[in-house]
This record gives sequence, structure tokens and C-alpha cells, in this order.
Amino acid sequence: MVHTPVLARAAAALSGAALLMMLGACSSSQTTSTAATTANTTADAGSVTMFAPADGITMSQRTPLNKWAKLIPQITGDLKKQGVEKQNISTVISADLDKQSQQLQDWVVKHVTNLKKGSQTAQHSTLIVAPASQTNASSRQYGDYVTQPVVKGAQDSEQREAESRMRSALQLARKAGMHVVLVSNTVSGFTPDAFVQCSTPEQIGELQANMLVSKLDLGKVSKDNPKSIEVLLPYAYADDSDSATSDDAEINDDFAKEAFKGVWKILKPYYEQGKVYSPSGSLSKDSTDDDWQSVAFDLNEKDGAANTIAERIPTIKKDGASARTRIDGIIAMNDAVASSVVDKLDDMGYTGSSADINPSITIPGIVGNIAGHKDLLRKSVPDPAKSPTNDPQSQREESHSGASSSAQSSHDSRWPVITGYGSYADTIPQVVNGKQWMTGLENRDELSTDIARTCVRLNRNKGFSGLSYITEQSIDGVKTPTIHEELIAVSAGNLKATLIDPGYISMAEAGL
Repeated sequence: MVHTPVLARAAAALSGAALLMMLGACSSSQTTSTAATTANTTADAGSVTMFAPADGITMSQRTPLNKWAKLIPQITGDLKKQGVEKQNISTVISADLDKQSQQLQDWVVKHVTNLKKGSQTAQHSTLIVAPASQTNASSRQYGDYVTQPVVKGAQDSEQREAESRMRSALQLARKAGMHVVLVSNTVSGFTPDAFVQCSTPEQIGELQANMLVSKLDLGKVSKDNPKSIEVLLPYAYADDSDSATSDDAEINDDFAKEAFKGVWKILKPYYEQGKVYSPSGSLSKDSTDDDWQSVAFDLNEKDGAANTIAERIPTIKKDGASARTRIDGIIAMNDAVASSVVDKLDDMGYTGSSADINPSITIPGIVGNIAGHKDLLRKSVPDPAKSPTNDPQSQREESHSGASSSAQSSHDSRWPVITGYGSYADTIPQVVNGKQWMTGLENRDELSTDIARTCVRLNRNKGFSGLSYITEQSIDGVKTPTIHEELIAVSAGNLKATLIDPGYISMAEAGL
């Protein structure tokens, strides 16, 4: 006979064991549920395959910061941050469009063969394709991401065949349920799920012209004391061959033409108002976009940039002495040209730096700002409304003092504001020392993040609502979601924040 207390204790033990089993089961269920949720989230992030061109090589072997070899690894890292697993990210690098289209075609056919149309796997897969474009020695100097001008009928038969092959492969991928994001350049006859708009030649020209307008404060300039500005527009023939540079060859560089269009859009009003003039006479108030050849020079010619600037602003004889032509601003278009101009102006006897030009800052202030302990903001000193040669009062005073010739000579030899683009690591020190006022580059950090987020949104079948970096533009007559980030303008005042802090270059590369 079992006593009641013993039965009670046994019952309690059984009850407790049952409770533990229930809690264990519940915990196991929650763990399984959490693991399943994590797995589903990772699966939702899907897979991404990138097809990109090999890095372009500039004529001078100098390297702009905007290179494919920098962007692709950055996109890979951002995709991982967005939940795409490492094994689901792959990259294919191609030397040219022909090779790229073949590799893309082989990849798509292989993967589509193993898929059923509309399968879950296909719907969670995105292709990032940056079509390899035809470039020349000039356009390569601006970096790899520049969206090249579309020139109808300019492709040779091999290029047309390659683009047709790429178009067919992309259409097959879309038909199987995959998503496609095109970067930098479009493919005729194909509309992607999203397009990444990189810098255009026109935008590069606009950026430099706007920076020059701001630095020289052209809005406050008087036509009685105008600024002198020259535009150096490098061009190169598409095939870079010696035969193309014969005297009777027609200059045809659509990149250079579009770049000038951006420059002239900004500067033309100041020429028309008489606030700006060209010492060489290459530009005037009557110039149009079609006059781009008047400021162009052949990049393939030895010392082309240096010789061109020497011709535009020659040293002249004045009162028996050598005198320099006054030059307030030079748009050099890219850092390679700017570097040649800096060296030549130094040889010609121009002195000072862009830091001396209104609004004024000092070189020690530049270095101090980059080191993080100085403020570069200083009030600008306005130019006089009239130049000494146009001011009768100044002429009378200087006539008595004998200071006119000396003052004018000092002003004429003052260092001009020089602009460029590309943010070449080896030319950044000349931005620090003030010889080159500004450079520019693509906002690679933001573009990479935007591309990664867009791919994951596509893989998860979510729309683009609420994404501030996406707008719409027409591609082949179809409104297409478009990613775009403004170009970064870099000068001494923001060099630390724009290039050093984000990790584009090191303090040592900046010459500090």
C-alpha cells in the first residue's frame, strides 16, 4: 500500500517533467522558427552576378580614382551588408564588349537551362552589367564609370554584333525571371529593371565651369575689369591610330564635344555680358556649342597641353622686358591635362597659387584644415570695378608714382585658378599646394550602396518606393528607375572630408 504523500510527490515529479518537456519543445520550436526566418531572409537576399569591363588604361599611366577595380569589390562588400551571402556573389571581368557579350551569353544559357521559367531561384537573382564601351586616350583620362555619348551608326560591325549578342542574352535572362541592372551605359533595344547613371561628359564640364564661376565670383565681376579664361579641351581619335591624326583628318570626338557643351552652358552668359574674355580669342560672346574645336587640342601630340597653353597665353615683350599674358582661370578638363598646365605655367614664370585668388585662403590654412584643426572659411576680397588700364584716376596716380608697370606686371603673372577631374592620387598634392584649384570624382561610396540596396530590393520583389536616390528617365522610350548621385567637387577646403576621411586616399598620398 502506497502512502498518499508518496503518491503526491510522484505526481508532482511527473507534472514537472511534463512541463519541462513542453518548455523544451516550445524552445526548440522557437529556435527552429528563428533559424527558418534567418534562412528565409538570407534566401530573400538572393544572388548577384556582376559583369564588368577591365580597367581602362590612361595614356599617361596615371590612375583616376574611379576605376572598376575599386567599385566592384566595394559593391561586393555592400551586398554582404545587405544580406547576400558570399557564395551567392560572383564577378566576371571582360577585356572588351565582344568578350563580355560572349561570357554573358554563356552564363545566361547555362543557368536558364537548369531553371523553369518563373522559378523561385530565377526570381531571386540579379545581374549587374556594366557594358564595356568604346573609349579613346582622352575619354579614359576621366575614369572608368563615365557614361559615354551614344553615337548612332558609329559602331563597327563587330561592336554591333557584340551588342546584339548582349541584348539577346539579357532578354533571355529577363524572360527566365532574372532581374537586370545596367551600369554606366545602356544596351540599345533593352530596358533594364534599373539603370545606374554615372557622370556624363556634359556634367563633368558643368562641374568645372560652376566651380570656376564660384571661385572667381563672376557674378560680381565688372565688364570694366573682366576675367580672362581659357578652356583646354583634349580630344583623341577613336582608334588612337597615327593615321587618324593626319592634317586632313576630321576631328571627331563626341566625348570632347559633349564636355564642351557642359562648359559653355555655364560660361556663355559671362562672355555675353563682357565679364569674361579669352586671351587667345578662341571663345567669344558669339561662340556656340559647335565651336568646340576652337578650344580643342590633340592629346596624341607630344606635350600637347603644355604647347597649347603656351600658344594661348604667350610671353610677350613689353617696354623691353618679358611680360606675361594675364590669365585668371583655366578649365583643363581632367587632372592629367591640369598637371601638364601646372608644370608649364611654372616654367613660364607665373607665381603664387589658386589659394591667393578671391575668396582668399592660405596654404598653411589648407594644410591645417586637412590635419583637422583649422577653419578655411574667410571673407572674400572683391576685385575693383575697373582695372588700372580702364580707370583714368588710377592711371593718373600711377603715372606720378611710376608704379603702373610694376603693379600690372605683378598682376599679370599671378597664378590662375585651374580645374580638373579624376582625382588622380598622384596629382592630389597639387590641390593641397594650391596649384590646381579643384578636381572631381564619382561618388563611389554612395553609388555602391545604392546598387547593393537596389539588387536586394529586386531579389525580394519589393518596389523602389521611398528610395531617394532613384528617379526615372526614359530609356528607349520606356520610363526606367534610375540611380544617380551628384559628382563630388574636391578642393583644398573639403579634401579631407571628401577624399581622406572616406578612405579614397591616404594622408601620405595627399602629400601630407
